[in-house]
Amino acid sequence: MAAASSSDSDACGAESNEANSKWLDAHYDPMANIHTFSACLALADLHGDGEYKLVVGDLGPGGQQPRLKVLKGPLVMTESPLPALPAAAATFLMEQHEPRTPALALASGPCVYVYKNLRPYFKFSLPQLPPNPLEQDLWNQAKEDRIDPLTLKEMLESIRETAEEPLSIQSLRFLQLELTEMEAFVNQHKSNSIKRQTVITTMTTLKKNLADEDAVSCLVLGTENKELLVLDPEAFTILAKMSLPSVPVFLEVSGQFDVEFRLAAACRNGNIYILRRDSKNPKYCIELTAQPVGLIWVHKVLVVGSTQDSLHGFTHKGKKLWTVQMPAAILTMNLLEQHSRGLQAVMAALANGEVRIYRDKALLNIIHTPDAVTSLCFGRYGREDNTLIMTTRGGGLIIKILKRTAVFVEGGSEVGPPPAQAMKLNVPRKTRLYVDQTLREREAGTAMHRAFQTDLYLLRLRAARTYLQALESSLSPVSATAREPLKLHAVVQGLGPTFKLTLHLQNTSTTRPVLGLLVCFLYNEALYSLPRAFFKVPLLVPGLNYPLETFVESLSNKGISDIIKVLVLREGQSAPLLSAHVNMPGNEGLVAA
Repeated sequence: MAAASSSDSDACGAESNEANSKWLDAHYDPMANIHTFSACLALADLHGDGEYKLVVGDLGPGGQQPRLKVLKGPLVMTESPLPALPAAAATFLMEQHEPRTPALALASGPCVYVYKNLRPYFKFSLPQLPPNPLEQDLWNQAKEDRIDPLTLKEMLESIRETAEEPLSIQSLRFLQLELTEMEAFVNQHKSNSIKRQTVITTMTTLKKNLADEDAVSCLVLGTENKELLVLDPEAFTILAKMSLPSVPVFLEVSGQFDVEFRLAAACRNGNIYILRRDSKNPKYCIELTAQPVGLIWVHKVLVVGSTQDSLHGFTHKGKKLWTVQMPAAILTMNLLEQHSRGLQAVMAALANGEVRIYRDKALLNIIHTPDAVTSLCFGRYGREDNTLIMTTRGGGLIIKILKRTAVFVEGGSEVGPPPAQAMKLNVPRKTRLYVDQTLREREAGTAMHRAFQTDLYLLRLRAARTYLQALESSLSPVSATAREPLKLHAVVQGLGPTFKLTLHLQNTSTTRPVLGLLVCFLYNEALYSLPRAFFKVPLLVPGLNYPLETFVESLSNKGISDIIKVLVLREGQSAPLLSAHVNMPGNEGLVAA
């Protein structure tokens, strides 16, 4: 009976969590066998029928058997093998002609495979790089049998350690062989020409000349040889080439290629470089303290996830705006854009099975998943506008739909501008005096500024002189010397004619006690009388507050008050270490009498 009641309570708790959640659980398949990351996911209407499909560049289990998969709903619609592991997938419009169906670009190895209507359309290969002259000379000598395979291996290893340019694929394969296999490999490949080919590390799209959602876009490629290439969407020629100090791994763009654009590239050296139009080299550099794991552009803020389990916000010029610490390591990131409400937020999947959604540094929502999420994608899927697609570390597929009534709230406040923004300010009318002063400031602005600067400099000079005089005459209640770190505070109690004067003396040193101090009172003997105007101070232990008490007798019958000066001196020295001026109150006992 108890077990039944506990199961009922668990079911009620699950139902209440489902009711309070902003997401509908559309599909979960832990055995979907999809192994990919966020850059290899894309959503697009590939056939122009209004039905959006999911394109997946699947790495395959263990990085073997990479495949291109297209999903319709929870099912795999088509599947085709890939020659190499995919680096990124993107959908873009190539032309303005009808029907306007987007093309699919898949970066894999040194090539970009372009599909239209899920059929191969074009293959773009990166231009070959010039080989290392020393490497070319060694293979020419091997071709003429002037060096043996063992010497060839030693020379190639020396080139690999010292040269900045990497070796060709042929040389790298040769260096991996055993001694018994080298001679046969040399005889087989010595007549082949040396070719050095780079590969694509990342890819994204950039609008060509319009900012519309259905505008023509260019492909932007990041390569292993530290370059960025912008491709023409129709002829697939290289429109622009930019150089980076390191290999790019994440790319984010904003703007249009023909107008003005900014391009942010996170590189393997832990830095983020920002480039602008017509700049061959980076304009700004953001130096991170850890390697980046994600890069998202949200409005004008560049959000970066790092291996230090934190999110950072930067401006487009590299100034840090904020930092948010995560409870676990960040595995992947992507953009959540809800067009109906004008919301842009960052999704971050964590190693503890959470997917956190942030707008700037404000947490909007947390999604709990049964397994750690390795890729995220948000957008229109099927005929639902706001669909979240996630793949897990074990190869599972999770599909969630954002409720149409869901509103993301940050910190319990309403979404949108604050209510005070809608209040109309009561701006006063411009008077004749205001207009005259404005004309005067416009005509004599330079002279007024010079007068202000002169007065400001005089004020600073006077303040500096007064401060120097206070230090030289020890008028400050805090000692200015490191040898005598003291602090003095005086308190007067009583109504009169007898007052109690308490001096709080403290040694602010951390280790060294202070000994041999004297306290002296300077006052008008016609107005006040003290039983002891001069006495010794006991040993001051560091950190303790020592109250030193004495009584002051007011001698005036007219209610006149004056200042009593308190001086702290060192034995054998005439200059005080510090001083305090005590403003004595009036004799209120005389008034009452």
